[in-house]
Amino acid sequence: MALRRLRPGIGKPAVVLAALTLLLAACGEDGGGSSNSAGNGRTKLKVAALPLTDSAALYIARDRGLFEKEGLDVTIQPVQQSIQALPALSKGQVDVIASANYVTFLQADEKGTLDLRILAEGVRTAPHMMDVLVPEDSKVKTVADLAGKKVAVNILNNIQSLTLNAILDKQGVGRPVYRQIAFPQMGPALERGQVDAVHAVEPFDSAIQGELKAKVLMDGGSAPVQSLPISGYVTTKKFATDHPEAAAAFRRAIEAASKIAATEPSAVRDELPKYTKVTAEQAQTIGLPAYPTSTDAAQLRRLTRLMEDQGLLKSSIDPATLLVK
Repeated sequence: MALRRLRPGIGKPAVVLAALTLLLAACGEDGGGSSNSAGNGRTKLKVAALPLTDSAALYIARDRGLFEKEGLDVTIQPVQQSIQALPALSKGQVDVIASANYVTFLQADEKGTLDLRILAEGVRTAPHMMDVLVPEDSKVKTVADLAGKKVAVNILNNIQSLTLNAILDKQGVGRPVYRQIAFPQMGPALERGQVDAVHAVEPFDSAIQGELKAKVLMDGGSAPVQSLPISGYVTTKKFATDHPEAAAAFRRAIEAASKIAATEPSAVRDELPKYTKVTAEQAQTIGLPAYPTSTDAAQLRRLTRLMEDQGLLKSSIDPATLLVK
């Protein structure tokens, strides 16, 4: 991945607005796509997705005919941040968001801006599926050196800062100052010295290491956040209520694809070059997350408790009430 050739400013408000405008235009003006017939006996669904390893099951389901088997005609709309698609989801202009980070959507549900439902789990943390990276010649030598330093995360007060804070708290060291920088721009920001470190997920993690010779300061999937649910396939209560058969069919297809991803890592590595900027060669070595084959409310409670502890949720929430059966 040639990070230097990526356009700067992806995460700036004007560009986020432009990306959202394009998303809505691509999704059309007619509201939820699930109520539309595909003309071939299949139900049409519109799914927004990030170009991350989190979305692998979505593309496996598409390319292995698992959606078709369930009678679904799925259109995938790429986005750079799942939060960009949140307004479209709430308005019914997309039906599902894949690789949606739970923190953002749980917060939106609590605030009442989204009536959230979780269709299926996306991924859980695994060793080196995300890392804190520093330049090769960085003065930041240990985890303790991060205290007060500038660290890039994709979205502020979200899953990356949540998990990193938990790790640092467990080790008894100070927290950094977070800067919001979109994943594609983390490499250039690190290279220009705009931040002292980046908390990058795959496939950007390996790309930054490869191009900039950046060093891994810390495994972002280590204790106490190992195997923590971090993203999923989310929809609204309205969609789940109005289209229960389509929701159940989508969940079955994703869970079948997740089983393939969990048992055949090569399937994920073969899929990545199709929807990310990762080359086939790079895909063979990047760190993969864990792909759960079913949704576990008990594991999701680990996440919500962590959010409550860090003030990202104002009240307790039972994730079981948000699961689509």
